[in-house]
Amino acid sequence: MRTHSTRRLLTAVTAVCAITLAAAACGSSDPDDSGGSSADDVASALAKGGRITVWAWEPTLKKVAADFEKKYPKVDIELVNAGTGDKQYTALQNAISAGSGAPDVAQIEYYALGQFAIGKSVEDLAGYGAAKHDKSFTTGPWTAVKYDKAVYALPMDSGPMALFYNKKIFDRYHVRVPATWDEYVQAARTLHKADPKTFITNDTGDAGATTSLIWQAGGRPYKAEGTDVTVDFKDAGTRTYTRTWQKLLDEDLVAPISSWSDEWYKGLADGSIATLSIGAWMPANFTSGVASASGDWRVAPLPQWTKGKTESAENGGSSLAVPKAAKNKELAYAFTEYATTGAGASTRVAEGAFPATRADLDSKAFLETPFPYFGGQQANKVFADSARNVGTGWSYLPYQVYANSVFNDTVGKSYVSSARLSQGLDAWQRSSAKYGSEQGFTVNK
Repeated sequence: MRTHSTRRLLTAVTAVCAITLAAAACGSSDPDDSGGSSADDVASALAKGGRITVWAWEPTLKKVAADFEKKYPKVDIELVNAGTGDKQYTALQNAISAGSGAPDVAQIEYYALGQFAIGKSVEDLAGYGAAKHDKSFTTGPWTAVKYDKAVYALPMDSGPMALFYNKKIFDRYHVRVPATWDEYVQAARTLHKADPKTFITNDTGDAGATTSLIWQAGGRPYKAEGTDVTVDFKDAGTRTYTRTWQKLLDEDLVAPISSWSDEWYKGLADGSIATLSIGAWMPANFTSGVASASGDWRVAPLPQWTKGKTESAENGGSSLAVPKAAKNKELAYAFTEYATTGAGASTRVAEGAFPATRADLDSKAFLETPFPYFGGQQANKVFADSARNVGTGWSYLPYQVYANSVFNDTVGKSYVSSARLSQGLDAWQRSSAKYGSEQGFTVNK
């Protein structure tokens, strides 16, 4: 196995051909074209062996690839980090457009998978045997990769949300862990009044965080049926989110600090940022990036929009897909299946990934794993409950990558001006709808 990083000059992902309907020919013209492959073909490919290239940034795949090569000595896996998120998607689309250089397997986040599926640039894996895994994965991730009878990827992980909170700070100011978002606002007021340098959280505008909380509130602003899409940020769930979050902004209760910045890590370490509402993949980032605060933090269920409910949402997570331009599709599928199910999935969980597989999520060993960073708390029990309670019916736009790219130009203005969040969401809706229409989608508003 060889692992290396690839650096390349990248154009904006929105300029790449496969996002648009007009360029669907960048992939196969037949959405059901999987080369007539079957589970028997996959077994034959494993027996024959060969080399596949895997584009992924997720570190646990290094151990999985090594294990796979040990199990199948005739197989050679080249792991390439072609950049994370948008950078890799641009490189992938460029390779597909050029007709050369595409990997055999690609890591694709759930929110971005739709653009590759509608562009017909990834394989429908149902014919390879993927459909048999319909009960293997939790609802959120499986829904994200399956469209009608097609399965365009297999889930790698998931990001059920939870509330990470600084117990040391909450105890110091006698603040109870909020069970509802109304209580969260009150906790924000109490903390900031006690110490004006302490904020309940940070926020400078983030598309993923915003859509996740709208999801949890019951909002379903996006609908997609093939080339027919809906963008509507006026539903009740979105308004519920907006009303509450606007209070935090109006009262200056959130720190104007960008996530993943040095200032953000410092705020998490010294307690001036007291909570994070984020996906279950976050613990490793605390351990590596906020080591000095070990023992201060704990995990609790996400606050509820309605008292007594247990609704949750996903935040992040990604899948493994096989591009139609892959040279060795059967072998690529074999690795994809191994890495996301069975032994491969368990290996990744042991390496720190959060499972999308029901078997791993329900295992006693996983649930009872203590987290020294969180004072020995069995935090996976909180995450697992969240995964089971993810709201159904959520979908992303087939061009969500573009939509997210203009979030700061629209909703982001509500964080730096007198514009209201509702106004920012209206602007985001108009921008997203306009782009969709320009690309040939039928957009309902």
